[in-house]
Amino acid sequence: MDKLQLALILVGIISAICCFSAAAYTPADNYLISCGSSVGTTVGQRVFVADDSGSVTLTSSHSAAVRAPPGSTPGFDNAALYQTARVFTAPSSYAFRISRPGRHFVRLHFFPFASQSYDLAAASFKVSTQDAVLIDSYTPAKNGASQPVPHEFLLDVARGTLIITFVPLAGGLAFVNAVEVVSVPDNLMADSARTSRGQQLIPIALPLQMAYRVNVGGPAVAVDNDTLWREWTKDQSYLAASAGIVTRVLAYNGSLKYLAGEATPDDAPSIVYATARELVMLHTVDQMTWQFDVDKQPSSYLIRFHWCDVVSRAPQLLSIDVYVGSHTVVTGLDLSTIGNGTLAFPYYMDFILDSSDPSGKIIIYIASSSSMKKNSSAYPGPILNGIEIMKMHFSSGSVVVIEQSSARSKKQNLAIVLGSVCGAFAVVSIAVALVIFLRKKEGKLLPSPSQSPSSTPWMPLLNRFSLRSRGPRASGAGSPSFTVDKDMPGAIPVGGSSAPSYRFPLAMLQEATDNFDESLVIGAGGFGKVYRAVLPDGTKVAVKRASPESRQGAREFRTEIELLSGLRHRHLVSLIGYCDEGDEMILLYEYMEHGSLRSRLYGGAATAGRALSWAQRLEACAGAARGLLYLHTALAKPVIHRDVKTSNILLDGGLAAKVADFGLSKAGPELDETHVSTAVKGSFGYVDPDYARTRKLTAKSDVYSFGVVLLEVLCARPVVDPRLPKPMVNLVEWALHWQGRGELDKVVDRRIAAAVRPQALTKYGETAARCLAERGADRPAMEDVVWSLQFVMRLQDDSGLDFSDVNSLNLVRELTPPLDPRQSTSHENEAGGEGEGVADGEYTDVSMRGVFWQMVNVGGR
Repeated sequence: MDKLQLALILVGIISAICCFSAAAYTPADNYLISCGSSVGTTVGQRVFVADDSGSVTLTSSHSAAVRAPPGSTPGFDNAALYQTARVFTAPSSYAFRISRPGRHFVRLHFFPFASQSYDLAAASFKVSTQDAVLIDSYTPAKNGASQPVPHEFLLDVARGTLIITFVPLAGGLAFVNAVEVVSVPDNLMADSARTSRGQQLIPIALPLQMAYRVNVGGPAVAVDNDTLWREWTKDQSYLAASAGIVTRVLAYNGSLKYLAGEATPDDAPSIVYATARELVMLHTVDQMTWQFDVDKQPSSYLIRFHWCDVVSRAPQLLSIDVYVGSHTVVTGLDLSTIGNGTLAFPYYMDFILDSSDPSGKIIIYIASSSSMKKNSSAYPGPILNGIEIMKMHFSSGSVVVIEQSSARSKKQNLAIVLGSVCGAFAVVSIAVALVIFLRKKEGKLLPSPSQSPSSTPWMPLLNRFSLRSRGPRASGAGSPSFTVDKDMPGAIPVGGSSAPSYRFPLAMLQEATDNFDESLVIGAGGFGKVYRAVLPDGTKVAVKRASPESRQGAREFRTEIELLSGLRHRHLVSLIGYCDEGDEMILLYEYMEHGSLRSRLYGGAATAGRALSWAQRLEACAGAARGLLYLHTALAKPVIHRDVKTSNILLDGGLAAKVADFGLSKAGPELDETHVSTAVKGSFGYVDPDYARTRKLTAKSDVYSFGVVLLEVLCARPVVDPRLPKPMVNLVEWALHWQGRGELDKVVDRRIAAAVRPQALTKYGETAARCLAERGADRPAMEDVVWSLQFVMRLQDDSGLDFSDVNSLNLVRELTPPLDPRQSTSHENEAGGEGEGVADGEYTDVSMRGVFWQMVNVGGR
């Protein structure tokens, strides 16, 4: 045994000890299921329980437990896990109770053995959760699988129950040997990553599917030696052989120095960071190369590089260049600079390959900076400690969900169905009789709208609007028109538009958009494209149609309809209707002539020469703030938007701002609670860092995002722009730097700089800075933001108005909006109806508490 092998063994032993001593992370959810087994199965240091033990719910009566023939799993790692399987002959699922929503590893184990009753190699099936298709088509016979095949996924589970469904394809069968559902730390994939498309930074999107996990230069790592039970393979089989290349493996016997904010023992085992492969610097070859086989269908991949400088004797000696195919990841990487002179500290870097090569190869090159090659003997060669490659957006198929109720026996099902039908019939009969009686009594019985075959049971506000046919029109006789019954209590005509939240027939929308003609597209987003359209009655609308490949689905569609059907405000975009025929998910909104606030800030062909003035920008910010205030205060529980950004603030014909896109909105905490724990959603650059870190959502998360909007409106530049010099890349950091120095005027958009009064800019900057406080508790409520923006507008409009003038009671009265809507009186409601219960037709913008606080504490604002 040579010294290197001895060193590796020693490092492995030390690392294993350190791994267990550092394994402080305890998963909230830790399901280990041995499928088809009747007893627990011990695998290493873990025990997989039987799938009929009660720890999970098996939702199928069309399944069978099968066992592999003796001797069919010789020499396999974790062979005991593959000796049994659960076979499904009809769509079936496992349901897991999730105690803590968030990121989870889901691992599915497959080994296609042949039992007496089933040949698992002939299986063909798909696997999905409620929100993602994990495997669109798995056929062991086509894949030539004769070895155990584990599939690992990283999901963001936002529900209280995770359902994993197995669906046999083409009359075949499905199977699984084992299932793992394990919580992972929130920060495992919390950061953004560089991308091959222009080196911009984008957030890492889940789900991810593991393709490779490699310990470069070190031994294979078993699952028991990883705090998150991951398996790491050796790198030799991927290392490209090339004439003249010389590498050596390194083993570090010292202590690793974990730095705050950098890699942790949960990101990779210490054995990965304590071993590495180094390129011996010769003049013939100046790079190491690894080659990985991936799908030939171009896909996006997240590649994580792990480093730990275990080769340098002093700082600033190591310099590393990294390339993926023809893309540059980083050049001149000096780990000691990142660690402020520290060596041997674990570090990782993420890179997103937007589209893999059609050849089905991912090639990674590690080289040394050209400045170091001139005197290569004086410097160590470039190193790499570990590689992880994860596939992104791995399937666009439709999800299948088999709910838990299907697990009941036929007799239970029959009894429950009969009981439910009888009970429902009785309740419906009574309800119908009561409604008919009351409507006849009032003399206002309305005709029932005709429903499409795709009618859903959650049609909002159906009973408040009627479908009437009008006389002949230019569009044709009898064209349907969707109108509000003005005699109905609480009915709200919104700007003369069609009645909100009504189901529209698909044929009408196809005609209005010329069968969704591309020339009518006025925008596009994660949900799909937005088309300009005119309804038969002449109403202009914006039609948002879900695209088949959209990663936003029915949940966002339903959220938008249910939310906007119950909320009406002049600073919220009104939902006119929707269509859900067949597989279509289409939303209709009032048409906003001037598009998004973002488009008017940055301009383009459509807005050339029409940049918003400073006064128009202030008015737009104040209007958007009023819309958010209404969301936060109109209902018993606040509605948190979660995606406040300039592209979701739209401008109507009069440049009035309206908040739009409520697909990610979520109900806030109850009165006796401080927050809602939920998965992090939003847009990169606008997401509240406190929410991203703790996953605790409050209305103050919207306040942070709105603070980013305030800076974007003032500076008219993107929130994150990697093309700029490093200090300017992040708008928030850049603008707050100048705000802290009292020189915010240096970053104002030059097109409006001359029009901005110093007093107004000072107050505006203070307002934005307070919204962007690191802790949510230190940020103002939205009502205070509205008040501050109104004050800014007065400071801008009135020559000579100063902060001291806020002590004037007359000024305070002029600035004070009406009372809180939740305290409005009955006669106010009668005056305006829902959403129009105050004299000027708006809901309140500030409470009297906020006004009083502002009067006595002006300096703090």
